[in-house]
Amino acid sequence: MDATSENKEGVTETTATIGIERIMEMIPHRYPFLLIDKVIDVKKNESCVGIKNVTMNEPFFQGHFPRRPVMPGVLIIECMAQSAAVLVVETLGPESEGKLVYFMSVEGARFRRPVTPGDRLELHVSKEHSRRNVWKFRAEGKVDGKVVAEATYAAMIMDD
Repeated sequence: MDATSENKEGVTETTATIGIERIMEMIPHRYPFLLIDKVIDVKKNESCVGIKNVTMNEPFFQGHFPRRPVMPGVLIIECMAQSAAVLVVETLGPESEGKLVYFMSVEGARFRRPVTPGDRLELHVSKEHSRRNVWKFRAEGKVDGKVVAEATYAAMIMDD
């Protein structure tokens, strides 16, 4: 991971990549519910892109659906939330590592295309605003540059 921050001119710099080992230090999720593989293009206090490599080995594909595997929309939203949680921790710093991030609301969720095994789901997350421990985000899920899902959601950051 290439850590960066705001420079002397006040310009936000980008963190190159946050890998799975660092993600596991930052957020409390674990298998089978740690859904994102890495986070790229992190702009502290602004935005990031979470990456989920969708494989046939995912446990939810056994029942959703056996003959036509489709990633459940609620899990796409969860991937968005996990990406946002990494952005929050990267923004707030090490003292926020391991804190829980609870959904408060999900609005305007739309699912445009199915996400299937073999897809690389990119979760483009942008912070709309934050006030104390409540943050609001807007996200789009994309596969091959095409929007597959979108939502606006709010979350509260709490101590474990």
